[in-house]
Amino acid sequence: MRGNARIDDEGTGVMTLLRLVGRNLWLVLITVLLAAGGAALYTLRTEPRYEARVTFYVPTAAGTAGQAAPEDLLDQRIRSYAGLVTSDRALRQVARDIGGETPVSALREQLRVRADPAAMMLRVVVAGPRPEQVLRVAEVIAARLPGLIGEVESGAGRPTASAIEVVDGPAAGTAPVAPRPVRDICLAALAGLLAGLLLALLRGVTDTRIRDARTLRRVTGAPVLGEIPYEPAARSAPLIAGRAGRSPRGEAMRKLRTNLRFVNVAEPARVITVCSPGAGEGRTSLSCNLAIALAEAGWRVLLVDADLRAPGVAGQLGLEPAAGLTEVLLGEVRVGEVVQPWGEKSLLVLPAGAVPSNPSELLGSKAMADLLQSLRDCADIVIVDTAPLLAVTDAVVVAVQSDGALLVARRGRTGAAAAAQAADTLQAVSVRLLGGVLNRSRRVRAGTHRTPPAAVAPLPAPTVPARRMPSVEAPGSLTGAAALDPIGEPTQELRRIPR
Repeated sequence: MRGNARIDDEGTGVMTLLRLVGRNLWLVLITVLLAAGGAALYTLRTEPRYEARVTFYVPTAAGTAGQAAPEDLLDQRIRSYAGLVTSDRALRQVARDIGGETPVSALREQLRVRADPAAMMLRVVVAGPRPEQVLRVAEVIAARLPGLIGEVESGAGRPTASAIEVVDGPAAGTAPVAPRPVRDICLAALAGLLAGLLLALLRGVTDTRIRDARTLRRVTGAPVLGEIPYEPAARSAPLIAGRAGRSPRGEAMRKLRTNLRFVNVAEPARVITVCSPGAGEGRTSLSCNLAIALAEAGWRVLLVDADLRAPGVAGQLGLEPAAGLTEVLLGEVRVGEVVQPWGEKSLLVLPAGAVPSNPSELLGSKAMADLLQSLRDCADIVIVDTAPLLAVTDAVVVAVQSDGALLVARRGRTGAAAAAQAADTLQAVSVRLLGGVLNRSRRVRAGTHRTPPAAVAPLPAPTVPARRMPSVEAPGSLTGAAALDPIGEPTQELRRIPR
């Protein structure tokens, strides 16, 4: 598969990471905003918390025979003192001293005790919503804990000399310790940034949709002949006619026209099949606009709608869709009777006609091959719009009978694997892939286009001599009452076909 080849085109290292992040920058921004917004909401709805601290010093106790070493004994003493601070006996005394109806369980939730044997310290932190209340609790603990420890260690309830003493505090801060809006929001934004970058990289690695011309060229192995920018106005006015012809989309179609005509000057493509891997990728609109652009340059163009499953050319051009290619291939009408002119240029259109039950068989029949040969002899360029390439075989059987194929991919929708499979499918039947077209690409800013001036020069006047439709009296021939003059000059009778 071409999708797994030439990965060096994508770049490596830091540039690859930056490219992936750049494609998903919106995801990073959203993640940062959500994290910062969540932190801001949290700080607004969270009740402030204050802290009071008190630190006790625990002196070294001499060991006796059979007891643990002084270091081990000190460690045990400090840890037992830490447990005593949060015991029911100690907290009931605190609750009585501070007054009120504060339960022991609530006091225990407000306390954090940290034993530090190395420094011979015991640190107690009291947290709560009111600074005066937490300071009062810390003061009571500082006053009561030494005596309580002496009572417990006496073994008989007789007070002894204090085993610990207060060396720091009790003291309470005037500012709340939580929440801290500036710190919390900044930390949340930083966490959101990191999470967004990871998500962007993950999405960039797992998202295999085509995003740029470089990727399309890499997966298909063919040159990218054009990038058609996305314009919101194209939804209601898909054709590059009138004012839309002067838009960036119209200019991109003219550049595609030029590049297509110079793909191989020695062996120009006269019959071009326009295909796409799937549906909804802009294939029909591009076929119509490419035909219009070629006709504007003076070429005699015939646009054929060979999508016999979901035809759309007649609808986009505003032509009569009742009869067309299907009826010609079935021998019911001659092609000259159903070909319709469009606009004031040398552009003729052969609609799809009725939807048959066997489109693949009709398109692969000898009648289709004879028809394309007849159209080749009477037009400078024949553009053939087809059904999605990977869904059905219609596009393949038509492309085999043409001079080359143009593969259309839609940015952000066509998968790299699908585009590579489409190119491989055409190559498997020896179809000449002229190049790819990236539809709905990002608009190139003014002054940054890299195409040399000579590449966008106006096309020279067509050199193919005018031809008349053949006069073979057979199904699909171009004779009869509605016979055509050389393409570009349809008879008055043909001009009267309703649109």
